[in-house]
Amino acid sequence: MQKSQDVLVLLRQIIRATELHDKQLSRVTGLTMPQLMSMQVLHMQGPMTVGALANQMNLTQATVTSILDRLEKKQLTTRVRSQEDKRKVLVYPTGEGLALLKSAPATLQDRLINAFEEMQEWEQSMIVASLERISSLLGADSIDAAPMLDVGPLDRS
Repeated sequence: MQKSQDVLVLLRQIIRATELHDKQLSRVTGLTMPQLMSMQVLHMQGPMTVGALANQMNLTQATVTSILDRLEKKQLTTRVRSQEDKRKVLVYPTGEGLALLKSAPATLQDRLINAFEEMQEWEQSMIVASLERISSLLGADSIDAAPMLDVGPLDRS
């Protein structure tokens, strides 16, 4: 019984750490995690269509459109019709968006990825296997999820 309680406490700690980090990120940048990640992808990959951004983030186009609507209201991104193909609309980060991105703190997700990449391959495999098993035990293994540490709806304001 004690080990099951340990697992529940550890899961709750991970959820709380994610919630607390999201709140801090929002206080510092005014952005949600998905909004910040959208900005990061646009900065690293360059201007792209909403569909391409959705594919990069493993989110639906409708979710990304909602995220971009909020970023545009904050004047952090803009959509511009492509000069080469007038049917395409490309999303660009604005100067204000890039400045905010430079001042944003490292995300909890970035910290996890960096630390995880430093681990030995056997340890990485062990963690992945354990998390897969937990996901299966919770019946969550068939839920579609984006590769980001975040809680709540991804297209929230």
